[in-house]
Amino acid sequence: MADSSFDIVSKIDRQEVANAVNSAAREVGQRYDFKGVGASVEQSGEHLIVIKANTAERALAVLDVLKTWMVKRKVSLKHLDVPDEPKLSGKEYRLEIPLTEGISQENAKKISKIIRDEAPKSVKSQIQGDELRVQSKSRDDLQAVQRLLRERDDLDVALQFTNYR
Repeated sequence: MADSSFDIVSKIDRQEVANAVNSAAREVGQRYDFKGVGASVEQSGEHLIVIKANTAERALAVLDVLKTWMVKRKVSLKHLDVPDEPKLSGKEYRLEIPLTEGISQENAKKISKIIRDEAPKSVKSQIQGDELRVQSKSRDDLQAVQRLLRERDDLDVALQFTNYR
């Protein structure tokens, strides 16, 4: 019997991100507490979200609105690489938030170590670029690995399991 396998990836659903940004922008435009503060949120290219406001507190409030819409659209907040403080640019404060995708080498090694230490012994994992391939003879063991990784809160990356065979 051939080995069963699946891939662990970290991908962004770009359409859901665009929907979340558009919904947040609509809410910011309509809310009374954002009137006259120059608050806005927009997507700049595929990998950047820009938030603008005339005070740092308002920029962070717009960020909260964006996060709320991301959660509603089922986009993991782990894809947002939020800077610590808004930057002053002229008369406005800006938050430039890059969207992160893919699993970095250090996170891949961390996930691989978790699988090696805590998963059933028949499971093997290997790093392939920005994703991991997990193999085992037993499909039950593969499902145990998926359960194990879903329960971990200390991972810095949003995981999806694809290509299950």
